[in-house]
Amino acid sequence: MPRSAAYPGTQAVQRAVALLKSFNDATPEWGLSDLARSAGLNKTTTYRLLAALEAEGMLMRNVQTDGYRLGPAAIALGGQALRTNDLRAAGHGELIALAQATQETATLEILDGGQVLILDEVMGAHVLGNVQSLGTRWPAHATSTGKILLAYLPEGEREVLLASGLLRCTHHTLTSPAALRRAFIRARRQGYAVAREELEAGFVALAAPVRNFSGQVVAAVSVGGPRLRLTAARLSQLRQVVCATAARISGRLGF
Repeated sequence: MPRSAAYPGTQAVQRAVALLKSFNDATPEWGLSDLARSAGLNKTTTYRLLAALEAEGMLMRNVQTDGYRLGPAAIALGGQALRTNDLRAAGHGELIALAQATQETATLEILDGGQVLILDEVMGAHVLGNVQSLGTRWPAHATSTGKILLAYLPEGEREVLLASGLLRCTHHTLTSPAALRRAFIRARRQGYAVAREELEAGFVALAAPVRNFSGQVVAAVSVGGPRLRLTAARLSQLRQVVCATAARISGRLGF
């Protein structure tokens, strides 16, 4: 018997959490039938869980479409999680300074499976085309932050991710495990990683690792912008600033 099955109500909690995790930027609203099908549950069970989540404010019903969206309680809970996150608290002031110094958007990101999650973000001076993306997830292998985080991931965990199939976001995205392994070696040797139009055409970013008190890489800090501004010469200048920022955040975490 699975360990979780030994505790009454555990399965219901797991199913409810799975339903909440189904809501994302790509699918902010779900109908009952589609959500049940996506979660692998029958409609009756899904409806009962949705009704309970709606009653607690975790979900809300769109009266026009009869679909479900994340509710005010979920928003409040997410905000509370961000405010009490030690990593975000340690890095926010440094991100502000980094964005001001470089005039580019600065982010603090963590690894979540095969994706990176934007934990904090400070917009740069060039606001045209910039969209606040706090909480957004991207394929790790296609980003500078993901590359540096994967580079320091234990080899066994990294190989599992490399074998899981790698999405090609642009013509420049590295999808070959061998090519990515070389990129990881280079990132560890240099102490930073660069993604040139690998996530989005025309977008370039540079990231450096953030370590906790034990020296473990727990996050990455980056700056990113259009390739017309982030030329090779500019990246050489930004490298020192980004690495210094990551080192100061690491210091705040006890490294």
